[in-house]
Amino acid sequence: MQSFYSVDEIRQQIPSRRPYKEFLRVPAMSCGVYVLRVGEDDLQQPHNEDEIYYVTSGVARMKVKRENEPEEDRVVTSGDVIFVAAHEEHRFHSISQDLVLLVVFAPSMTV
Repeated sequence: MQSFYSVDEIRQQIPSRRPYKEFLRVPAMSCGVYVLRVGEDDLQQPHNEDEIYYVTSGVARMKVKRENEPEEDRVVTSGDVIFVAAHEEHRFHSISQDLVLLVVFAPSMTV
């Protein structure tokens, strides 16, 4: 297992038909790069794992619906970190610049 990774290199390996490329999986967590292009829809569904998104580049909006709280909808851009708890509804939308995200699931994402 390697210790060093390049988001740009992983991004180049993502097939055009799939926006997500996992590059690390251990029992405690899994990591991948998620790319959404301008005008694309974010089709993901809530996950069984907690997750962190780190925006490496791009601009979009993101909605997160936490249980028993009002929905949050805000602009996300390079350098932003977003935490989404397991089972929470969330979605990127209004993508105005291609969005490249580093994603960490804990524990490891189920496939």
